Amino acid sequence: MGQLFLNRVQKFFGDFEVLKGVQLEVKNGEFVVFVGPSGCGKSTLLRMIAGLDATSAGDIVIDGVRVNDLPPVKRGIAMVFQSYALYPHMSVFENIAFPLRVENMEEEKLKAKVEHAARILHLDQRLQQKPGMLSGGQRQRVAIGRAIVREPKIFLFDEPLSNLDAALRADMRIELAKLHRQLKATMIYVTHDQVEAMTMADRIVVLNAGEIAQTGAPLELYHKPANIFVASFIGNPKMNFLPVTCIGASTAGVEIDYKGQKATIPVAPRQGGAGKELTLGVRPEHIQIGSGDITLTVAPTVIERLGAQTVAYASLDGEGENFCATLPGSAGVRPDQALLAGINVADCHLFDEKGIAFERQVELTDIDMNLLNPTAAA
Repeated sequence: MGQLFLNRVQKFFGDFEVLKGVQLEVKNGEFVVFVGPSGCGKSTLLRMIAGLDATSAGDIVIDGVRVNDLPPVKRGIAMVFQSYALYPHMSVFENIAFPLRVENMEEEKLKAKVEHAARILHLDQRLQQKPGMLSGGQRQRVAIGRAIVREPKIFLFDEPLSNLDAALRADMRIELAKLHRQLKATMIYVTHDQVEAMTMADRIVVLNAGEIAQTGAPLELYHKPANIFVASFIGNPKMNFLPVTCIGASTAGVEIDYKGQKATIPVAPRQGGAGKELTLGVRPEHIQIGSGDITLTVAPTVIERLGAQTVAYASLDGEGENFCATLPGSAGVRPDQALLAGINVADCHLFDEKGIAFERQVELTDIDMNLLNPTAAA
């Protein structure tokens, strides 16, 4: 088993509250990713689960046992660090075997466990080599192997891929996803990289300033962000935001005005909204060249041609490159050449004056709804 329950967990450093009553349940076998900007508290929360940092208040419960006062070795967890933390004078075999030797495990059983972990991680031909002879990706696999042999209830990963180059990170994401399916173990993974979160997680926990902004499956957060923070953090390039004014509501949605253009956004209306300043959100891939329910003229300042896609950045109201469109790779756009950008209301999100999302009424017919919440579907 590997169930985790965080009950109103707080952490203070002096008078500064780093974590503000975090409440979270992680089910057995889940791959949960903590994601958020630097300083949001994600690594501190992971270290508290591991027992490396003490909680200031609240409970950490693993498989029904409150572990706040237990040392790391007694919690049934294994942690993989960003820095690998390998012993350079030891072979790969001895690095993986180290925690088992600390437990005085008999040699035959130890050897079997190490060799089993090495086969899983494709290190069986490297067992007699030293870490200095390995690539960054291989060293990270050694660190993961050292965690596997302990057969923990929960694996904890603290930004384990951040020291690797882009190609190796992509390879290791695939390897970690395969490892999770093979071991069927509970894994909690911390990263600031939303690509890692979107591609590996069963469920993402988005943290902001010590609080959980939203939890959900990757596509759920992408298509149904609960607030402006999540909408801007999940998605690359990030969502565009336009200031609009509410002018009314009906069963069809909320009617807004954007620089004299009126449109009805298909979201659930709320009482007393007329006259309020709202925020319209639309993702770059939903911007089209030409007509739309709402149009605006922009002159791209930066063009990124990526082959299959062309990404155009433009300035709205002189505020820097604050508007972005992801267009087909063949799009004939040029820097400083004005183009008409169109937005369809079915693709729009709407946020109130506090940044909270209105509930969308549009059915996502092109998406398997089970993908928005795979845990519930299972």
